[in-house]
Amino acid sequence: MYPKQIAKDTAKVLQSYLTYQAVRTIISQLSETNPNQAIWLSHYSDRTKLQDGEAYLDGLMSENKELLLRILIVREEIAQQVLDFLPEMVRTGIVQANVEHRRKLLERLTKSQTSSSTTHPESTDSEPTSQEAYPEPNSDSEISSEFNVDDSSNQTNI
Repeated sequence: MYPKQIAKDTAKVLQSYLTYQAVRTIISQLSETNPNQAIWLSHYSDRTKLQDGEAYLDGLMSENKELLLRILIVREEIAQQVLDFLPEMVRTGIVQANVEHRRKLLERLTKSQTSSSTTHPESTDSEPTSQEAYPEPNSDSEISSEFNVDDSSNQTNI
């Protein structure tokens, strides 16, 4: 896939998710001010696919124009509040998750090396065990320094 296509697909998914969040917000508001309309919107959302936000809104247009307009306004407000932070949050989240997955992989690899060295009696006392050669880190800070993670730039150098 090409980056532009990935960006388009991501934007469509995000648009649908913001529609979903707007619907949830409105149902919550309506449950306090107009419970019958909240129940109606909840039932409509249950029987209509909300995974495709634009198709959901197209269907709602013929059912309840007032709620459609309210969803459009709330979705736009949520987008304005969230989208400025999103690129950096996604980058940071991916970097942090990748470090965590690498740490878990390293732990798993060292444990499997430890178990394989203990099952082979031909290893001599002069050779270091897997635990000695690859000691398990005691804290996340040791892991960060081991992988040269610089939190200020959100880049991982391995």
